[in-house]
Amino acid sequence: MATTPATERPSGTPGVPPSPGLLRERRRLHTKLKLATQIGEGIDGYIIGGIGMAMGALTTDLHLSTVMEGLVGASPLIGIFVGGPVFGRLADRYGRRPVFLADMLIFLVGSVLQFFVADGLQLFLIRLVMGIAIGGEYAIGAPLLSEYAPSKGRGRLLASLEISWYVGYALATVVGAVFADVHGGWRWTLASSAVIALVCVALRGGVPESARWLLSKGRREEADALIQRYGIEIDVTAELADTARTEQGGLRALFTRRHLKSTVFASVFWAALVLPYFSIGTFWTQVFDALNMGDNAVAALLVYSFTAVAGVTAGCLVVDRIGRRKLLIPPFWITAAALALVAVWPTSTPVIVGGFLFFIFLNAASSALTAVYPLEVFPTSLRATGVGFATAMSRVGAAIGTFLLPMGLDRFGARFVLLVGAAVLAVGGLVSHFLAPETTDLDLADAARTPAP
Repeated sequence: MATTPATERPSGTPGVPPSPGLLRERRRLHTKLKLATQIGEGIDGYIIGGIGMAMGALTTDLHLSTVMEGLVGASPLIGIFVGGPVFGRLADRYGRRPVFLADMLIFLVGSVLQFFVADGLQLFLIRLVMGIAIGGEYAIGAPLLSEYAPSKGRGRLLASLEISWYVGYALATVVGAVFADVHGGWRWTLASSAVIALVCVALRGGVPESARWLLSKGRREEADALIQRYGIEIDVTAELADTARTEQGGLRALFTRRHLKSTVFASVFWAALVLPYFSIGTFWTQVFDALNMGDNAVAALLVYSFTAVAGVTAGCLVVDRIGRRKLLIPPFWITAAALALVAVWPTSTPVIVGGFLFFIFLNAASSALTAVYPLEVFPTSLRATGVGFATAMSRVGAAIGTFLLPMGLDRFGARFVLLVGAAVLAVGGLVSHFLAPETTDLDLADAARTPAP
């Protein structure tokens, strides 16, 4: 079958408008994929966000030490470190579809088991396994959606996944607030994610395999059938050429000369964005206590969560208009300055409120790119592996920060913790300045070839 660069149409004739039946099939598939992926991202945020509201009560009920408190808080992030590369490699080797369903089943089982834990070790282990599934979700959900997305508007579509993450995070804080005064309410807060997981499992049952992945494996006839059925926009010639040029070998290929810069960039910028957010968000009450504003901690956490939703929504709206680099680099420097300002004037309420609002809003806006950039800088044959590895590296920093933050507050105080957060953001800005390519509106195969400036 002849191929047409940029778009494959069922008739094989360039420029022929798609039939109404094809449009219905395409819309149905895109809607199902988008919902299945967005809900998956939302449950990731829900699982991580719920612990922030539940931590105080479960620490008391389960008699957690400071070390175990840090381990429970960091457990999903530690799990992501394992799950990202493992599930990413599985998705690149065996296909997107089976991994897409399997990791949601793990969420479902883990969510229910959290209700019945008897001690901190059990909760740590369950949330560790759920973190492995979260790693799998990052490695497969967004890559699968990106491989069906058109080039124009792809950034907004993928960035919408981050809105789902923040909505899930915010929803978890609301549910946590509802159960805050209920005896054992933290159990209901953590287990409530089972409802979301059940809906997502039902959605993922009929999702097809990625046509780009099929092309990368030489399964041309199957790919062509999907391209014809759904009118998928793929530069087939570029995709096949890119596959031929790509080194095989899983994780090792990420460190070859061709892919090393992409691997370093995706890992560092992602880690620099999420480390301050996760560590401060997980131990928000303790941070506010250290700033002598503990009475306002719950209300502030709700504001924190919904400000993040507003920020990531803004990022989603402008990602295709202003370009990737402008959405990433300036906010790194502004948020670093905001945290440093709070560290310098920790007794000023206006500075604390203003500094955190700037940090939360702009950090969340740039975080829209964590669902975009890593997918665009790796070729199809390495996309899930690359995203999985970058996810793992981002969570190494986040897990370390979340584990060490309560001890850092006890030993060095809030000023030190905030200055460390500012320094991490500054490193992210510096690395992004030198390594971030501009990939807006490019076909995925072309985006993966775009060099850093």
